[in-house]
Amino acid sequence: MNESGAATPDRLLDLFHGVRLTPTQRRIAHCLVRHAGAAAYLSAAEVAELAGVSQPSVTRFAMALGHDGYPALRRRLRELTVTEPAAPTTGNALQRAVHAERDNLDRLAAQLADADRVAEVGRLLAVSRPLPVLGLRAAAPLAAYFAYFAAKVHPDVRVLDDGGSMLVDRLDQAVAAGATALLAFVLPRYPRETLDALREARDAGLTVVAITDSPVSPATEYAQVVLPAAVGADLVFDLHTAPMTLAMVVLQAICDAAPAETQNRLEAFESSAARRQLFLG
Repeated sequence: MNESGAATPDRLLDLFHGVRLTPTQRRIAHCLVRHAGAAAYLSAAEVAELAGVSQPSVTRFAMALGHDGYPALRRRLRELTVTEPAAPTTGNALQRAVHAERDNLDRLAAQLADADRVAEVGRLLAVSRPLPVLGLRAAAPLAAYFAYFAAKVHPDVRVLDDGGSMLVDRLDQAVAAGATALLAFVLPRYPRETLDALREARDAGLTVVAITDSPVSPATEYAQVVLPAAVGADLVFDLHTAPMTLAMVVLQAICDAAPAETQNRLEAFESSAARRQLFLG
């Protein structure tokens, strides 16, 4: 949870809403979001160093947001700090981490108010035959989790969870087989191989749908559709509750896009499972 006096990531994201940022500017925005607690007190040079960009790029970023320069942007960040109410600190550290995940799910629920957008994503992924699903390193379990269930309703789901030179080969094979879209899980710390794969997929003509942690994630440089779901960062390792939930929401949208086919495939699976006595219950 945020300490009193720290601008929340949500408030910072509001500053960028509706502004068309360059890839370099998205890196700066993402840096500020990741360091939300200290953002109002960083110098332009410190922001540049953290984001891996030049100091003039930070100045241009501030101007793109409608400010005269970085000092004016920092004053705005400090205004957010002053007006930000203190977050409740009840419970121990483990309880606060779980409460933070509940907040992440609440934000995700608010984003899903635009049901038409999610439905369009479902249609886009449902018609991709095959459907490649990318997830490397920390994102690999989410890709596998999604694909396990997706394979019950989609005829050809291909999990891409290994990096290296074979990854591009497998992307090329999916395109050659008729794939039109790629679902990618892109989570901190954003493996370089993942971003390289997104670029390759986009250049190969695939529509890239990215489930990632923030609207200013590095994935936004390559993905045509970005579905944000915040990652919990209050424990030693990240919590992926919201991204996993969003994955299942997307799968529901795929099912809704082809209800008759979904029903037929599910019934066929249940018949096969019963015949082979796969489950006890």
